[in-house]
Order: sequence, then C-alpha cells, then structure tokens
Amino acid sequence: MRRVIALVIVSSLVLSTVAAGAGDFVRIAGGAFVMGRDDGAPEEAPAHRVTLSAFRLQIRKVTNREFAEYLNAAGLNGPDGRRYDDDDADARIHRRDGRWIADPGFAEHPAVEVSWFGARDYCVSKGRRLPTEAEWERAARGLQGARYPWGAAPPTPERAVFGRAYNATDRGEARPAGRTPEGVEDLLGNLREWTASPLLPYPLSQDAQRPLTAFPEGAPVVVRGASHDDPAENLSVTRRRFYERRVASAGHHFVGFRCAESGP
Repeated sequence: MRRVIALVIVSSLVLSTVAAGAGDFVRIAGGAFVMGRDDGAPEEAPAHRVTLSAFRLQIRKVTNREFAEYLNAAGLNGPDGRRYDDDDADARIHRRDGRWIADPGFAEHPAVEVSWFGARDYCVSKGRRLPTEAEWERAARGLQGARYPWGAAPPTPERAVFGRAYNATDRGEARPAGRTPEGVEDLLGNLREWTASPLLPYPLSQDAQRPLTAFPEGAPVVVRGASHDDPAENLSVTRRRFYERRVASAGHHFVGFRCAESGP
C-alpha cells in the first residue's frame, strides 16, 4: 500500500510539472483596467476603462526555430499571400537541403520578417489566435496600470532589449527582471508585436475588442510594443502603431508576434 501511495504521489508531481509548462502560456486574469492615456499621442486618448475576460498569453514571442518548423509543415505561401519574407536580407530563417532552418545563433531569437498573415496562420495552426491590442495592453500594464511591464522603474538593458543596432535581436527569456507579475516575458522591446485588432478610435467598445480572423476592410491593424532598435523613450505600454494591408502583407525586422487563447 505504501508503495502504491508513493507511486501516486510521484505521478501527481510529474503531471503537475508537465501541466505547468505545457504550451508555454500563462493565464491573465480578467477584470477592468485603464487603457490608453491622456498625455500621449492623439490615438492613445482618452484613457478609458476596459473590461476583459480571462485569457491565456504566450510567455514569449514565437522564435525563429518555431516558425521554421511551421513553414516546413504549412509552406511559405498561404491563401492571403506570403507568410514570411525569406528573400529579405534581414531574414533569420532560410531553406537548406529542402527544409526551413533558423540561421545559426538565431534559433531562439524571436522570429522576424513574419507577415501579419503568417503570424495569424501560425497561431491558428496551434488552435490559438493573435492577441487583441486590449489583451496586449492588459498583460503589459496589469490591472493597476503600471508604466512598464515590470513596474515603475525606467528601462534598462536588464529589463528590455532596446537602443541596439539594426536587426540586433536577442533571446526572449534572457531578462527575468523584465517579466510582468503574471510571468509574461519580453513584452516591451526586442520586437514590436502584431495584434488581432483594427485601428479604431478610443474609447473602445466591447464589440471593438473581438479578435480579427481576416484583415479588416478599410482599416490598418494595430502593432504594439517596441523594437530592439527603438530608443528608451519609445518604450511605452500605451503606444499604438498601425500598418495598412500592403505593409502588413510583408514581414519586418522590427515586428514579431505571440499567440493567445480565449478562456481561463
């Protein structure tokens, strides 16, 4: 009997460990938070309360290695065009001996040169989706409205990847000091991130928070966060960048992505 009990305990511990790391996602609690600001760019105003349901967010941005694996399974081109700009000089994934492989030294860096459509398709292939901009901002500033994902302290190289040379990305998990209290890493800096939201004026309605599954008609998509080659003053959890379809159909050296899941 003692042996059976011991086996049950050990099995439970193993299952708990597997479940804790499965999918590399963390739960973001639902609730109301203040989105936007009144003392920034016009498109960031007015500051207003937004209520979100709980969701799950990928801890780190999708890496070159992960996206290379996806390209091997799904192909370079999708129904909406190219998923990845492999012919761009900034690309970190290339086809060798018939397979897509991340360049040496960049496998665990966040993937660059992925189009909005490629990012969307990758998340869908995993049974997930891109986060909305409201979800991204909620994860980045918390329910208490923090100035940065890690709190109130100013950006430093120990907290975020910024102020670097062109295309000088870094691994996403290398800066635990930049984590949010809920455990999301690399939210501000390294690469900006595609979202599943069209650019709409604030305040956002509940309907406006629904994630896109197709590119919006007559509106650009929102990009959040900051890049490795942005200066410190550009690191803001409220800043809204936005790209029309032509720009979103291409990849860029300063834009990456992560996936999200609805529900608890």
